[in-house]
Amino acid sequence: MADGGRRQRRAFIGSFTAAGGPGIVTAALAPDSGALTPLNSVNGVPDPSYLALAADGDTLYAVSETSPGAVAAYRVTGDVPEPAGRPVPVDGDGPTHLSLHAGHVLTANYGSGSVTAVPLRPDGTLARAASGVLAHTGSGPHAQRQQAPHAHQVQPDPSGRWAVSVDLGTDSVRVCALTDGGDLTLHREIALRPGSGPRHLAFHPAGTHAYVVGELVPLVTVCRWDAAEGVLRPVAEVPVLPTVPTGDAYPSGIVVSPDGGFVWTATRGEDVLSAFAVEGDTLRPLGTVPCGGHWPRALAESGGFLYVANERSGDVTWFAVDPRTGLPGRAGAIAVPAASCVVFD
Repeated sequence: MADGGRRQRRAFIGSFTAAGGPGIVTAALAPDSGALTPLNSVNGVPDPSYLALAADGDTLYAVSETSPGAVAAYRVTGDVPEPAGRPVPVDGDGPTHLSLHAGHVLTANYGSGSVTAVPLRPDGTLARAASGVLAHTGSGPHAQRQQAPHAHQVQPDPSGRWAVSVDLGTDSVRVCALTDGGDLTLHREIALRPGSGPRHLAFHPAGTHAYVVGELVPLVTVCRWDAAEGVLRPVAEVPVLPTVPTGDAYPSGIVVSPDGGFVWTATRGEDVLSAFAVEGDTLRPLGTVPCGGHWPRALAESGGFLYVANERSGDVTWFAVDPRTGLPGRAGAIAVPAASCVVFD
């Protein structure tokens, strides 16, 4: 506990246990320097590759990116995460992302191309079973990666009315509604560039725009967002990299600054972070910097710092962001084998 009885800020880091990761790592966060100090780890479910924290900071949720997949809950009122009930099947394969929406945990199941809703009890624990599964349909032109749907991310929009899922296999974003009974219903599907392989979406804090990063084509699609109608309208495409890559270039994470002035992306293979200035319906490239490791799988922001989970080099690197230029500068790193994501309380 910090001075005055307040809990010290923490980071929670997911990892791939099948690749030697420790499970879920808890680290202390120093707000002034952005530094992380590992505290402990828990290996409760296989491959907890993505995490989400309850609004009160007391319960942490993790996917188990396996086939079949599952979701698990942990109490994190202390420094050692404690399991809060048994893992719950998501009735899908390979969940890669999860979020909290309207009293449910939502998972994006990459392997089965579906999105699952699991109800939460009043105490934050998971119900015994999923309440709804929405199967995606379709495919894309990439012969190896787009033979079928591959839901990669699902999250609520800023208004809290809609659930938005991003599908790499179908080159589309789906806007969904969650019924009172916990079923997911499709409201609208928005097509993006064929073959782009959309991976993750980040909303502008004003709730007026969304930015979709493509994994198969390194670009960001800028979209206008109409929460009243649940409509996403693509308006611009911006390359992630300043030049055409000569080797692997697979963008992964995308983050918008809390003030809405900047957007950052991470690109695997090229192993760089790219910075952009937000200018209305488009983005202006500001520059790229090395990501501090190899294969940056996820990107997160907290308190003016960017955090990168470098999966193959096995570390989490943090960067101080220049508030004037938006460019990140490397500030430190900790070792986390097979790191996959970082979230903060």
